[in-house]
Amino acid sequence: MFRTHRKLFLTSVIMGIILFSAYGQNLLCSSPSPGRDDLSIDTSDPSSNLELLSLDSVPASCPGIYTVEETEGPYYKKGSPERSNLIEDGVAGEIFTLTGYVFDKDCKPIAGAWLDFWQADGNGVYDNAGFRLRGHQYTDENGLYVLKTVLPGVYPGRTNHIHVKVSKKAGGPAITSQLFFPEGKLNASDRIYHESLLVKMGKNSNGQNIGFFNFRLNQ
Repeated sequence: MFRTHRKLFLTSVIMGIILFSAYGQNLLCSSPSPGRDDLSIDTSDPSSNLELLSLDSVPASCPGIYTVEETEGPYYKKGSPERSNLIEDGVAGEIFTLTGYVFDKDCKPIAGAWLDFWQADGNGVYDNAGFRLRGHQYTDENGLYVLKTVLPGVYPGRTNHIHVKVSKKAGGPAITSQLFFPEGKLNASDRIYHESLLVKMGKNSNGQNIGFFNFRLNQ
């Protein structure tokens, strides 16, 4: 009798461990990362109502390496307007939203980090007279940024890319880099292209483009 009860007890324990393990795995996979519950785009502005895939689509993981620095190029202009929506009437290109987090060297998200973006339009043309497709912004309290813009086109010698400067705070030391796209037409031949700077692309429920990229500063 004792052996029978002992056998039943051990069987129950083993089954409990198996069930807990499976259930625990599901919990780990489905738990959202902290700081994403309040991700939103200002719907009071009709031009910024692009829906994100979902809150959990924004990967909050810190990159394993510091963001690679790249050349500034000839088209940077100081004094860009503060804005997270670069879409203007007549701008050429397919609209998409770029979003992600900025982390410090210890993988802590940086609130109030400064990001300055500039790029060519969908035809590969920069506005060097004004500030079309140029703008700076600051991360929110969770280190999150959201940029609405267009997919940049190619021009002779360069693949599709977006320029960016990032700093822990405005006026502080900044890194300069470039972001690339998985389907960039000239990635293989572009001498500046770097695989670690690839934006992760997807679609939202309306079929519109959305991209994710997390920065990690050595600061």
